[in-house]
Amino acid sequence: MKKLFVFIFFLLVMLDQTNAQQSILLYNGTIPGAKMPPSTYQEESITGTDGVLRISKVTSPELIVYAPAKPNGTAVIICPGGGYGILAFDKEGVNVAKRFNELGITAFVLKYRLPSDLIMIDKSMGPLQDALQAIYLIRKNAKAWGLNANQIGVMGFSAGGHLAASLSVHYNDMKVQNQEQISLRPDFSILIYPVISFGSVTHSGSVKNLLGNEPTESQKRYFSTQNYISAETPPAFLVHANNDETVQVKNSILYNEALTKFKVPAELHIYQAGGHGFGLNNTTTKDDWFERLKNWMVSNKWL
Repeated sequence: MKKLFVFIFFLLVMLDQTNAQQSILLYNGTIPGAKMPPSTYQEESITGTDGVLRISKVTSPELIVYAPAKPNGTAVIICPGGGYGILAFDKEGVNVAKRFNELGITAFVLKYRLPSDLIMIDKSMGPLQDALQAIYLIRKNAKAWGLNANQIGVMGFSAGGHLAASLSVHYNDMKVQNQEQISLRPDFSILIYPVISFGSVTHSGSVKNLLGNEPTESQKRYFSTQNYISAETPPAFLVHANNDETVQVKNSILYNEALTKFKVPAELHIYQAGGHGFGLNNTTTKDDWFERLKNWMVSNKWL
């Protein structure tokens, strides 16, 4: 079975790579810590009247790979947002991956499991486990995609930003099958209107979905990612809007302040308006935050 999995993996990798879409399962066989889902618990994909594809009830997490025609060696794992209840998969995933491909960056959209007691022994750790497994697979097989193993970053929007930040500070905290002892630390993080704190400035829906109705103080502290920033935390690029009423801008400010305290390179862009969930296009400004991101990546030699 293991040999078959490896064969299929590399067969997928060697497909046409001109903005190609490939799907790779995160786990070979049983998912650690998973429960057998009830027959009624099946993945759902719904496109709303706003044109956004929303995916929920994920039981088989996977990476959707978007490979440019000429990879430049850099890769980004993209975590769509959705309050840990759904994944805004195209708006905060696929569309962003295609934009990265234009720069020669290989993008991996992470379809991670959303926390549920029906499919996980500990639902609070399921999404982070999937993010750890994703960076493990990508770094382990970096050469197959033409990647530099030291140029692999993580990106997230809203609750996906919380997941990306959690990976950035807790990369050593959870065990995944990693006999090779591959580093699971992202080389950089990109956090777009992210949930950072699970304290007074948090997004209550994300907290409830991830931790339940009565989270403990230790859980809330653990998932307040600004508390765990150190000198080893990856450099970060953050974007937020001042008038975000869903996830307060203070979340990004807290993360940026902690990075600055430990002298970790960081860049924070705060827009006057835009609200929450604008994806690639903040229509309240002519400024393009993705262009600011491009400049940041160039200055740090990831592009």
